[in-house]
Amino acid sequence: MKLLKNSVMFLASVAIFIAAMSVSPMVAAQIANLPDFTELVEKVGPAVVNISTTQKIKHRKIPQPHGRGEMPELPDDSPFGDLFKHFFGDPNGGGGGGGDEFNTQSLGSGFIIDASGYVLTNHHVVKDASEIIVRLNDRRELKAKVIGSDARSDIALLKIEAANLPALTLGNSEKEKVGEWVMAIGSPFGFDQSVSVGVISAKGRSLPSENYVPFIQTDVAINPGNSGGPLFNLQGEVIGINSQIYTRSGGFMGLSFAIPINVAMDAVKQIKDKGKVTRGWLGILIQDVNRELAESFGMEKPMGAAVLRVIEDSPAEKAGFKIGDVVVEFDGKVIHHSSDLPLAVGSTPIDKKVKVKVIRDGKPATLSVKIAELPAEEQLAGRGTEGGDEAKPAELDRLGMAVEELSPELRGREDIKKGGVVVSRVEEGAASEAGIHRGDIILKFNNQDVKSVAHFRELVTGLPKGKSIPVLVQRHRSPMYLPLKVPGE
Repeated sequence: MKLLKNSVMFLASVAIFIAAMSVSPMVAAQIANLPDFTELVEKVGPAVVNISTTQKIKHRKIPQPHGRGEMPELPDDSPFGDLFKHFFGDPNGGGGGGGDEFNTQSLGSGFIIDASGYVLTNHHVVKDASEIIVRLNDRRELKAKVIGSDARSDIALLKIEAANLPALTLGNSEKEKVGEWVMAIGSPFGFDQSVSVGVISAKGRSLPSENYVPFIQTDVAINPGNSGGPLFNLQGEVIGINSQIYTRSGGFMGLSFAIPINVAMDAVKQIKDKGKVTRGWLGILIQDVNRELAESFGMEKPMGAAVLRVIEDSPAEKAGFKIGDVVVEFDGKVIHHSSDLPLAVGSTPIDKKVKVKVIRDGKPATLSVKIAELPAEEQLAGRGTEGGDEAKPAELDRLGMAVEELSPELRGREDIKKGGVVVSRVEEGAASEAGIHRGDIILKFNNQDVKSVAHFRELVTGLPKGKSIPVLVQRHRSPMYLPLKVPGE
């Protein structure tokens, strides 16, 4: 019995050994194919810096309900101290400012791009900073000055004065491919020289708040404090600047976005040459074209950028652009998605004349436009308004909605100079199915400018049965196209 037991144990050991031998080569091969980042970190780490800034924040004194809203007592070194002061106010006067303002600190990352002391980081890291301190890998701390900054691309160029500064090699972000390994170094939550790795998930990503940057998307762990730090390829070249994350919790959730280094260095060159960054401007507000909109525009497939608004006295207006045009090609570049257009226009030299192909009323057309310089954001805001007609009683139409004339107050609030009707009631029907809401302002209906309630009723009466039509509505100052399916009966 004992001999049998020993034999079984021996055979089991042999089986485990054989299994281990059969798996080991595969595991070894997999391990051999994984990159080793140790030498890369040692090589590039010294040129990655920590950036700390001080800003003067003005807080509002908000009357608090009796017995509530008092600022909790916190230790002097609490990381939440400034946060609570921002919302509750500082009962001690906010650091000597008579209670009007107080100093707050923030952290970010950056990297040295030139041995003479130029440092690259994000605009939002140093925005409104009264003092910027750059801490090097060798523990030196240096005051930095801002040479120039660009909010639209989120780039800031700093300068420090010191000897024996390391500098990084810049790569070509256009050559990088989806799936390639990348590495980030930065100061998440203030932890200097933190390394995280991953792969490029996508290129040319457009984010809702950023129209002029084709972001590199990665799955590299990026957290608050990483902003402004470098993204490296396996050759140790900087290919991007870590700028944003997608998060619902405030921390990393698997999606990180970096500004391509080619875009950043174009901004740096302009900052050095002329002190600011300029971009091309067309002067239209656009929307992406989905399948339903493509059908309503008479297009074979969804593509391009639908024109929602043409800004007064803009290059687009002078070139003859119209609301309802769908831009499908700009200066020889195919516009697959609406996000492609701002990137193409923004990189176009000022005063250059370009050809733009559009779909207008289901037919192709070509426009010639001279690109101007993109105005400052405050120059684009606040257009003039004019009065409207008296309101008339609402009446439900065949689409299941009722409309009224716009009041002068509504025109002013929504910045609408002429035409349009406001939806006063929506019931079950085609309008509701199209996503039209009460309070929407209908500006264009089936490619026709809506002039009045009477005109709108004429347009509804003449609609072809069973066809999809485009409806341009404005909702809270934001225009959008909605595809509406006309009832068949």
